[in-house]
Amino acid sequence: MPDGLDLSAEMLVPRKGRGAISNPAVRFEGTARDSFDDGWGTLADLADLPPLPTPLIRETARSALAWNESPDIGFDRSINPYRGCEHGCVYCYARPSHAYVGYSPGLDFETKLLFKPDLPALLEKELSRPGYVAKPVALGANTDPYQPVERSLAITRQVLEVLERFGHPVTIVTKSAGVLRDLDILRRMAARNLAHVCLSVTTLDSGLARRMEPRAASPLRRLQAMQVLAQAGVPVGVLAAPMIPGLNDAELERILSESCKAGATRAGYVLLRLPLEIRQLFEEWAQAHFPDRAARILALVRETRGGKAYDSRFGVRQTGTGAYADMLARRFQVAAARLGLGGTNARSQPLDCSQFAVPAGAKAEQRQLELL
Repeated sequence: MPDGLDLSAEMLVPRKGRGAISNPAVRFEGTARDSFDDGWGTLADLADLPPLPTPLIRETARSALAWNESPDIGFDRSINPYRGCEHGCVYCYARPSHAYVGYSPGLDFETKLLFKPDLPALLEKELSRPGYVAKPVALGANTDPYQPVERSLAITRQVLEVLERFGHPVTIVTKSAGVLRDLDILRRMAARNLAHVCLSVTTLDSGLARRMEPRAASPLRRLQAMQVLAQAGVPVGVLAAPMIPGLNDAELERILSESCKAGATRAGYVLLRLPLEIRQLFEEWAQAHFPDRAARILALVRETRGGKAYDSRFGVRQTGTGAYADMLARRFQVAAARLGLGGTNARSQPLDCSQFAVPAGAKAEQRQLELL
């Protein structure tokens, strides 16, 4: 899509309760579809369409643990109970991964959800393998482990039960106050220095949050969740992410301050990332919701990415480059230091890996041989 944002207004019709405006073609397919107005006003009629349903699709997982070697991520393994996320955050960096299963990173990502009911059993099997070495595992690194469907499926809770039995450390990042459902497990694990939780807060403006993250918990509910977690003895942090130049970045200091008041003791931030299809999705969203400043927002984004929409290089993809990005980084450093907030990186907040052990009740063929 050209940088001039020459999008037709008729094509930018938000769907109620959804973040993405469109459903881009799956990039691995040989054909593509494009919407156009045929002169009969058919695209304008989209505004009257009913809300999109959210079908659930069972996925047979091949493994529980996903591994990465990224030098700018503070963990080397993660667990993702779901593919796709009903929160509908328009900027979500996980959207392009939906193409791997044949669905669009657009509306499909937030309406066609894949769930993995066999994940807890697979996890127990993998943790029981001889030679497994425990390090903190990130729960929900790709999509939110506490999105609405978790209320009924409870796969995340079952995963936490396995991790607790094995004495395995875990870190959680979520936008949902639903994490409080598992406060009993998290309190016990935190008492053993096996768990910490980060709440992602993008904005304190409920109206803006409703547009960017239509089905995520309100900013106030996230702050309240921080407070409950902290009071229960669960180490809690805030991730101000993503910071979007010209849209929500002015809120950075206030987000950190309010989170600190709620009990957060650590903080991090990430600059908006627009890889692959996310660029189109975000441009459409900005034009639909903020037509008066969409061009300015995208220009600032390019300013922090060396003139491009995205720079994927390790070391700069999370924070950007240039004067604007440097200023944002400095603002974060000053605010975090003033508030006494440490880093969210697992390496800077070490959890105890020495307690890991295959429980006696595990099947003999799945657990490590004990030294006699």
